[in-house]
Amino acid sequence: ELEADWSRVKVEQAPGDEETYGSQNTDGSRSIRDFYRPVREAGALARMMLESAAAARWKVPVGEVEARQHEVVHGPTGRKLAYGALVSAARSLAVPARETIRLKEPSQFRYIGKEIPIVDLFDMTTGRAQYGMDLRREGMLVAVIARPPVYGGTLASVDSAAAERVPGVERVVRMKEAPPPSAFTPLGGVAVLARNTWAAIQGRQRLTLKWNDGPHADYDSEKYRAELERTARRPGKVARRQGDAARALRRAAKRVQADYYIPHLGHAQMEPLAALAIFQNGKCDIWAPTQHPQAARDAVAQALEIPVENIRVDVTLLGGGFGRKSKPDFIVEAALLAKETGRPVKVVWTREDDVRHDYFHTVAAQHLEGGLDASGRVTGWLHRTVLPTIQATFAPDMLYQGDAELGQGVTDLPFDIPNLQAECGPAPARTRIGWYRSVINIPHAFAIGSFADELAHAAGKDPKDFLLQLLGPDRIVDLSKAGLAGEPWNYDGSFEDYPIEIARYRRVLELAAEKSGWGQPLPEGSGRGIAVHRSFLSYVATVVQVAMKPDGSVTLPRVDVAVDAGSLTHPERVRAQMEGATIMGLSNTLFGEITFKAGRPVQSNYTDYRVARMDIAPRELAVHLVPSTALPGGVGEPGVPPLAPALCNAIFAATGRRIRSLPVAQQLAPGVASR
Repeated sequence: ELEADWSRVKVEQAPGDEETYGSQNTDGSRSIRDFYRPVREAGALARMMLESAAAARWKVPVGEVEARQHEVVHGPTGRKLAYGALVSAARSLAVPARETIRLKEPSQFRYIGKEIPIVDLFDMTTGRAQYGMDLRREGMLVAVIARPPVYGGTLASVDSAAAERVPGVERVVRMKEAPPPSAFTPLGGVAVLARNTWAAIQGRQRLTLKWNDGPHADYDSEKYRAELERTARRPGKVARRQGDAARALRRAAKRVQADYYIPHLGHAQMEPLAALAIFQNGKCDIWAPTQHPQAARDAVAQALEIPVENIRVDVTLLGGGFGRKSKPDFIVEAALLAKETGRPVKVVWTREDDVRHDYFHTVAAQHLEGGLDASGRVTGWLHRTVLPTIQATFAPDMLYQGDAELGQGVTDLPFDIPNLQAECGPAPARTRIGWYRSVINIPHAFAIGSFADELAHAAGKDPKDFLLQLLGPDRIVDLSKAGLAGEPWNYDGSFEDYPIEIARYRRVLELAAEKSGWGQPLPEGSGRGIAVHRSFLSYVATVVQVAMKPDGSVTLPRVDVAVDAGSLTHPERVRAQMEGATIMGLSNTLFGEITFKAGRPVQSNYTDYRVARMDIAPRELAVHLVPSTALPGGVGEPGVPPLAPALCNAIFAATGRRIRSLPVAQQLAPGVASR
């Protein structure tokens, strides 16, 4: 819109400043969909003001001038003025009214939808890029913190004499604990501050600590799973009711039911948490790899009891975030210690800290029932979902999912079923629960996509054709008439701008199936699985092809992903996000599991919280983009949810074995999965 020459554009990271820039939160796959139109409008306004400044200088009508490639041209005479010569005059002009903005037509786009190199790729690939963990400042202390091993625990006593004798250690500071629900408040504990990271780690190891484990000392994953599954088999609070599902299930020619389970997941991003803070004269400057600088400023202001205007947050590159780095607890730690010591302080989390003190993705149990008539059509559908809500991290006694969580697959279910009921059961949170890449779509898509496949086989139908039958005719799904008990959720987008369109589900399903060779024969021990899901206002279908090895483990010769994310600003970035999301979904499905014993996470590093390695990746991973003129949807997260059901459905096609709980690898080949 600005008619700028991309080769002459310098991109700078803005500091966290909501008053100037609006929300800079990048979680929720919201960056492009929130800013696509506002940024275009800003560029168009700047272009119009530059044109007006040139017209005024030449004393000609503004209709005679046009911005082209970093300069303004006077049509009748061919005179030109570079943008730099006009900026000062343009800034003094009144900003045109929004209704006068002239946006370009798609046919005029030179950058939107085209393959443009990303500006920081060279620095990333040559090691010049600065991530949060790379931060250094003169006179800086490095802090490593011993936090309570159980969520909600407190420090009973500490002997720091041995730690203080470690060369390089300068101080040991006790930090205030936060009772649950802790929100973004640090967990507390004991900080060891030293002149370098190694000394701080060695000092922490020499602390003698005794803890009061608190109310969650009995948290045990096996017992909690049994509790969730019992709850899922009992009637819950009705979240959606259409028709009479109970009656339809009783009268069905065939009734199918299944239970599904997923464990806690850890973010396990490659770069552990780190933040650097300087506190001087009542002001705090912070550098951190944060996804949400506004939340960081607010949390630091509350902790330091200073105005938010006195806090500056500079955002570094993130070595992976996936939602973890939108929580500013680690940033608050740095700010508190900087104020305490009067020195620049960099807080460093080790990998073990990162895994054990995460805001974990929720654990979930679900029960589904479906009724088929004699022709194989679904006449009744019951879905019960039970999981500790993210809201429990912020508010006490929250036992049920909110509308936004239920709206991630359950209450927004698009299937054309006359009798449908969705329920949610109570689940007390026993640890910190947080948002994670694609959030509650992960368990809901796994259960729904797997159960649809089970119903297809019970009906004797092809799974792809059965999904199309479930979706029904092309239409816009009106959730206001779908019997929801709460408010429909649409990822903060309006249903007018982002309707739920069956045609878009169908297009991605058919495209993924076509590109994967769906229906073509495969060797023995191989199979294909398919799933489709809408999340973050985008539609994704995934087909996974598996081949079973003699030792029982699984390989993926090919994965096809079809995505309709509306108008695409940068197609190659969309492909990259879908590829990354597919690999992350594969990692979660095969290996992802955080378990608790005596309130403590059992896993601590990549040795026991395994993530997918190169040898596990699909041999071919093809991403297929659906052309669209719709408003942009999100792309960072929607590729994750369909992977798990598609993979498990493919395993069934290859082996006849149903996988209803995750992770998968240990069930298929225990000895191989542990390596």
